[in-house]
Amino acid sequence: MDRQSFLEHLEGYRPFDTTELEMRDRMLQFVGQSERCFDREFPEGHVTASCWIVNTLPPGERRRGQALLTWHKRLNRWLQMGGHLEPGDLSLLEASMREAQEESGLTRVRPVSFAVFDLDVHLIPERKGEPAHYHYDVRFLLEADPTEQLVVSAESKDVSWVPLSGIAALNTDASMRRMVAKTARLI
Repeated sequence: MDRQSFLEHLEGYRPFDTTELEMRDRMLQFVGQSERCFDREFPEGHVTASCWIVNTLPPGERRRGQALLTWHKRLNRWLQMGGHLEPGDLSLLEASMREAQEESGLTRVRPVSFAVFDLDVHLIPERKGEPAHYHYDVRFLLEADPTEQLVVSAESKDVSWVPLSGIAALNTDASMRRMVAKTARLI
């Protein structure tokens, strides 16, 4: 990953609201000060790649109505898919697509856009052998066919397509509400 190019991309990113603006500024500061920002072993935290997977548009439809969520085993809650960068990942987008395939079994997932969709910074709780740390999460908008068979990975308890209108009942995080709102604006 090219840290300088990522910093330039972050500087040009237009946040959706003041909360995301704060997330972007925190990420800019972290990446700007931390040469090891992509290193999973960096104790303060690291950049991660996630994906907000929405349904492909059915013929005649103009709006997307579903997102694919995973019931994360360790965090015990419904979330978008994503995770750590791996040595073979050439870009954050590539890492998010790899995570989508690994965590859902989808084979025909594709980007709706190559641009960053959302940014979030969140604390990961301490666990055995790993101190609490931050994930500086870069999220991409992907799409997939909701009729394609899903596979529940070892990291999850379940994977399910959820109507956008039902996501707030499963996860009330501001970042989830923000991604639903962004999706509602898509044509």
